[in-house]
Amino acid sequence: MATVADNTPDVLLERIAPEGAREDSGVIALVTLRDPKRRNAMSRALSDALVAVLDEVEADERVHAVVVTGAADRGPAFCAGGDLDELAAVGATTGQDGEDSIRGVYAGFLRLAACPLPTIAAVDGPAVGAGINMALAADIRLAGDTARFEPGFLRLGIHPGGGMTWMTQRLVGQQTTIAMLLGGEAMDAAAAERTGLVLRRVPGEVPEQGHSPVVVEALRLAGFSARAGRDLVRATKASIRTTSALTDHAEAVTVEVGPQLASLRSPAFREGLERLRKRS
Repeated sequence: MATVADNTPDVLLERIAPEGAREDSGVIALVTLRDPKRRNAMSRALSDALVAVLDEVEADERVHAVVVTGAADRGPAFCAGGDLDELAAVGATTGQDGEDSIRGVYAGFLRLAACPLPTIAAVDGPAVGAGINMALAADIRLAGDTARFEPGFLRLGIHPGGGMTWMTQRLVGQQTTIAMLLGGEAMDAAAAERTGLVLRRVPGEVPEQGHSPVVVEALRLAGFSARAGRDLVRATKASIRTTSALTDHAEAVTVEVGPQLASLRSPAFREGLERLRKRS
């Protein structure tokens, strides 16, 4: 893991082999936001660093899945929203410069949302404003006991951005979205699990050293994809995205036929079938 100065926004990258992995298994990319001074607030510098790390991860054929979390020096923290000083500076600009600047802040979680590999957000501590966007950009969200989802936009006089109104409605529906964004409804881990904002709550204290329980659980989930073929993982996620917009069952079958046939003809299927036959 890289060592960074305490006040330098950075994104740390670890490549972790899944438990019980075979020699031909892939690895999991554990991506950690780190800007302790701002509790991982999404600045342009942190966003640029996240884009660069995700580009590196996608280009690395060994990586089959991604887990995103946040580091903290004083209690757990996932992402404390947008950097307020930068947002104030953006508000003082006019025309295209302002739009370009704010899109630069969004670039990190948009890059996460576009990742062709399965992504899991392991949330310890507060996810505030744009921090919720970061969690929503992942395919799966897990919440530790300390997780808290706080919209915060209207309290600061800021309109939600980064696609939050769209992402939240798709996940939890219009009523809960309005309660969060216009009613100021914050959620702890239990409420986030109950509404479907997260897949589940992962109990347990965050240790001073080592991975927290929610990161351990995220790595366990990601390990399933890491032990499968990378092309198969990518193709399956691509089909999930394509079929999510369909309304006809037969169309979904058509989407899946090509990649399923390709998988049946692959060496990985033959090897897996041989291993299964040897065990039976």
